[in-house]
Amino acid sequence: MKKFLLLLTVFLSAQSFATDYYASDFGAKADGITLNTASIQAAIDFASSKGGGRVILTPGKYLCGSIYLKNDVTLHLEAGATLMGSLNPWDYVRDPYCKWTAFVFAVKQNNIGLTGKGTIDGRGFEVANKMVEYIRRGLFEDKLVLDRPQESNRPENIHFRECVNVTVKDITLKNPACWNQQYDQCRNLLIDGITVDAKCYWNNDGLDVVDCSDVIVRNCFIDASDDAYCFKSHTYKGVSENILVENCVGRSSANGIKFGTMTHGVFKHFVFRNMVIFDTYRSAITVASVDGGSVEDVVVDGLRSINTGNPIFLRLAKRNSHEDHHQACLKDITIKNVYAEVPFTKPDAGYNYEGPVEDLPRNVCPSSILGLPNMRIENVSLENIELVYPGNANKNYAYRGSSPAELEAIPELEKSYPEFSNWKEEPAWGLYIRHADGISLKNVKFKVLGQDYRPSIVADDVKGLKLENVEYNGIVTNKTTMK
Repeated sequence: MKKFLLLLTVFLSAQSFATDYYASDFGAKADGITLNTASIQAAIDFASSKGGGRVILTPGKYLCGSIYLKNDVTLHLEAGATLMGSLNPWDYVRDPYCKWTAFVFAVKQNNIGLTGKGTIDGRGFEVANKMVEYIRRGLFEDKLVLDRPQESNRPENIHFRECVNVTVKDITLKNPACWNQQYDQCRNLLIDGITVDAKCYWNNDGLDVVDCSDVIVRNCFIDASDDAYCFKSHTYKGVSENILVENCVGRSSANGIKFGTMTHGVFKHFVFRNMVIFDTYRSAITVASVDGGSVEDVVVDGLRSINTGNPIFLRLAKRNSHEDHHQACLKDITIKNVYAEVPFTKPDAGYNYEGPVEDLPRNVCPSSILGLPNMRIENVSLENIELVYPGNANKNYAYRGSSPAELEAIPELEKSYPEFSNWKEEPAWGLYIRHADGISLKNVKFKVLGQDYRPSIVADDVKGLKLENVEYNGIVTNKTTMK
């Protein structure tokens, strides 16, 4: 924790500004009509050339295309100021180095920030649909898979690549055409007190932190139609480490907290504290390594999740057989002080972009810890946890038994996209563990509100399972070890 306190000192010292520059002095007009890309960029470039400072947007609507933050510059949006995305897709840059499209870029810059009580509104629904129109007319080259442009061609609200000392504080980010904000290979990153409304189009992740180190995310509210707090690795050389997420709230039509899906590199030393996750179609917590990456030393301490499709999903697999998986691991995971409720109905009903409606409903799935026979999950501790399930599973509709032969018949699905629902029916209603070593449950309560034909816990090929004060259906179990 001393490491995180040191980071705070670095961030706070980086927020001292020598000079304020007003974008209006460079010709920017807050009328919602004038395209201000050149004017705002001129203000940023000038401030950087003079040693840095703040470029300030006063209240009003500033229509703009892609802009780039530069060294030692913070773009400050006062309350009532909106940086408003152009509806013309040609006003956005697909950066040749990053190979992504974005509204606000920073590439290899130091000591930069986005601050203030204002708003960045990408107007992504309109932009993406205008892109679709241009693609169909042959004016824009894109594969248009599933009738939507490729992710990297749709503008994110923020894309920062290989930057050092980054502060994003207090602002509101809304309506991206793709992911909302991506921080790729950045160091010393503080995201504090921001509000995210990312529900206007497909792939609207709330926050994507990719191969970054020394990161603090705190006091944030994210409402997203895709994953809310998402941590990825795009390269085998990538390292994500020393990351603290605390006092945050997430609402998501996918996963609340997620490692992946792209997990090529190293993830280590993560702490999540005092989190609230709700209305999640998929899992409140997903920790997955499926692309050869290593995930270790992850602590979740304090989580309340209401109306979630699945509380906890841990997955180690290999979906790409041509890749080298020798470093792949998922180990030393601690999840404690958690309360979660799973509904019988679809938990993300009402989103503009809901999770898919399955052609056949299924009985509610349990939390899962799922490795492979030759890739085992190691050292997972679950402590002070209460998980409430709806029950009412109907074995006459769908059945998954727990005899040795029936467990053996469950497919491994090692190449599948990692989601808890892949197996449709699972053999337990509370917790299903497979191909894992050193799993410890202490003060864990499983509660089912209706009848369920399945047992509360199923452990298949698990070595060193320890149960201490584990309660299910009102029965308390203490079993020191199970091979």
